[in-house]
Amino acid sequence: MAEAITEHTAADAASDEALLATPFIQQLVRQMRAQDTHGTWEGRTDLQLLKPYILTPEERRAIPIMGDPDPETLWHLELFYNAIAVAIERETGQMVSPMMKMSHEGFGRMVLIAGRLVVVNKQLRDVHRFGFPSLAKLAAAGSGFLADAVGMIRAYPAVAQYGA
Repeated sequence: MAEAITEHTAADAASDEALLATPFIQQLVRQMRAQDTHGTWEGRTDLQLLKPYILTPEERRAIPIMGDPDPETLWHLELFYNAIAVAIERETGQMVSPMMKMSHEGFGRMVLIAGRLVVVNKQLRDVHRFGFPSLAKLAAAGSGFLADAVGMIRAYPAVAQYGA
């Protein structure tokens, strides 16, 4: 029985390593580490840094949706979309600007714009509970936005260029 648990843990670790190697997750980790101006997180692993993005269903239910969203949650939301923007820039060479408009109730919109092209347009709801059930879901969400945006820029390169 203990052998099966060890195998499962080893498989999970291998899966986590593969997910940590994706361009989006690498950029999200870079964004988080860049915010650590005093070296407080130097000893933390990448998985430990990404923990605020992973919420179990129980943790999600425990977060009240009344009142203003937590500033740290808004910060993590901004870093998530900033990481997508920088990953798009690295992939395409086009500068991408994030713009977020958020109400005090946790509803709003996030757009990522390359030139005159809106490459990500996400309606935000219940920002209080922003997070993903697993590292795999976090990686899939960010990688999905990245792939869609890169596809749009490649489909409409003239619109995505600045000064065009």
